[in-house]
Amino acid sequence: MPPKIPYAVRLTGAILAGILLWLAFPDHNLWWLAPIAVALLGAVTIDVGARRGFGLGVIAGWAFFVPVLSWSGVYVGKFPWFALATLEALYFGVMCAVVGFVGQRLRPRWGQSVYAVIPLAWVAQELARGTTPFGGFPWARLAFSQADSPLVNWAQWLGAPGVTLAVAVVGTQLLMAATVLQRNPRESFAIAAVTVAWVVLVGFMTPSTDGRRVTVGLVQGNVPRPGLEFNAERRAVLDNHVRGTEALAERAKSDLGERVPEPLSLVVWPENASDIDPIRNADAAAQVQRAVAAVGVPVIVGAVLQEPEPQVSNVSLFYPPGGGEPERYVKNHPVPFAEYIPYRSFFRNFSDKVDLVTKDFAKGTDLGAFRVDAPSGAYWALPTICFEVAYDGLMRDSVTQQGKDASLLLVQTNNATFGYTAESEQQFAISRIRAIEHGRSVAHVSTVGVSGFIAPDGSVTGKTGLFTAEQRIGSVAIRTDRTISDQLGPWPERGAAVALIALMVVAGLRGRRDRVERPVSAPPTKDHVD
Repeated sequence: MPPKIPYAVRLTGAILAGILLWLAFPDHNLWWLAPIAVALLGAVTIDVGARRGFGLGVIAGWAFFVPVLSWSGVYVGKFPWFALATLEALYFGVMCAVVGFVGQRLRPRWGQSVYAVIPLAWVAQELARGTTPFGGFPWARLAFSQADSPLVNWAQWLGAPGVTLAVAVVGTQLLMAATVLQRNPRESFAIAAVTVAWVVLVGFMTPSTDGRRVTVGLVQGNVPRPGLEFNAERRAVLDNHVRGTEALAERAKSDLGERVPEPLSLVVWPENASDIDPIRNADAAAQVQRAVAAVGVPVIVGAVLQEPEPQVSNVSLFYPPGGGEPERYVKNHPVPFAEYIPYRSFFRNFSDKVDLVTKDFAKGTDLGAFRVDAPSGAYWALPTICFEVAYDGLMRDSVTQQGKDASLLLVQTNNATFGYTAESEQQFAISRIRAIEHGRSVAHVSTVGVSGFIAPDGSVTGKTGLFTAEQRIGSVAIRTDRTISDQLGPWPERGAAVALIALMVVAGLRGRRDRVERPVSAPPTKDHVD
C-alpha cells in the first residue's frame, strides 16, 4: 500500500486480516487465506511506526482470536474467553509494532528487502506466545491452519515454526507482488509465479510412510452430556469405555486377517476416561481389569488420581494383561486457569469462575514412554495429554527420548468441555502437523471425538464423529528414523528470533544516525545599526 493511506483504511485492513486468518482454521479450513491475511496485515503495518503498528496489531488480533478461541467461553462465560483473546492479541500488537518500527526506519533505503521482517516477526511472535506467561498458550499458530496445505510438508524439515515461516514467506511474496504491480507488472507476475511454483513443488515433497505395521485400537466412550458437568456421572463414563473396549474386542476377532496384518497390540482410552481414581477405588480398578481381560493386550487409560495431596494428577496409566500396578505418565504441562489457578486469590477479583477448579493439578516431571510387546516386535507408545500436543518442545522431547527405537505418538484428550465447537477439529489438525514434523504415526483419541489414526504424512484413517460412542482398529506404521526437524530442535525459531533482533538493532541505529545527520537550521540573526 502507498505510504499516504488513511488510518481508517489501515484499520479496516487489520480487521479484515484477522477475519481471513480465522477462516483459515478449522472448521472453515480455508488454509489458503492464511498467507493472504499475512500479506494484508503486513501491508497496513509495514511503514506506520511502532505505536500505530501496535494498535493495528491488537485490532487484528482481536478480530482473529475472539472467533478462533470462542470455544474457550462456551461454558465458562465471556470474561475468560475475552481475557484470553486479549492476551493473545497483545502478542500480535507487539509483532506489528516491530514490523512498523523496522519498516518505517529501513524501508526508504532498503526497499523491498525490508519485507523480510514480516516472516521473522511471525515466527518470533509465536515463540513468545507459546512460552509466556505461565508456559504460554501456542494455540492457533499459522502452522496449525495448514494441515491440508502443500506447505505442511515443511514440518518435516523445520517443524511447526518452519510451516509458519513458509506461510508468512508466501504472504510476504504476495505483498511484494502487489506492491510493484502498477510500476512493473512483469516483475509482479514473476514474483507471483515463483511463489506458486514453490508452493506446488513443496506439495510433492511428502514424507515417507514406510515402517513396520502394528495394530492399535481406540475407544471413544462418549459422556452422558457435554459441558463442564460432562463427568458428573463418572461411573457412566468409565462404563462407556469398558463396554466400548469389549465391543472392540469382538470386532478385532472378525477384523484380523481382513483389514489389518497383525493381531491387536494395544488399546488406547482418552483423557478423563476414568475420573474415578482406579488406583484407590477397587470397583474402578476391577472395571479397568475387565476391559484389559476382554482384549488381552495392554490398555492405556486416561485417568485422574487423587494425589499428591492436596493436588490431583492428570495421568496416562499403562495396564498390561495379567494385572499388576500400572505404569504412569503424569501430564507435564497442566493448563493454567483450566487445570490449575496461578495466583488464585488475585484472579478471583476478576471472576469467580476460578473456583470451578476446586483442586489444582500437579505438574509431572518425567516424559511418558510405555513399552508394548507386539507380535512383530516391541515398540514404544509415547503419551501426551490434551493441549500438550500444541507445545513443540514437549512433543519433540517425547519422540527423541528413545533414540532410534520404533515408536508411536499418542494424543489423549477430552473435548467434552468445549461442546459442539471447532476446538476438537483444531486439535486434530495439530496432531496431523505433529505426525509430519516427527515422522511418526499418531493415535489421537478423544472422550467425545474427534478421534482417529494419523499417518506420518498427515493423512487420516478411522476418523470418528463428535459426541458419539465409537471404536476404531487401525494398522499404523511404527518408525525409527528421526526427521531433520527433530535433529534441528528449537534452532530454526531461535535463529529467526536472533535475525529479527538484529534487524531491530539496525533499524534503531539507522534512526539515530538519521537524527544526527539531519542538518540543524541556524538560529535567526538580528541586524544591529551602530
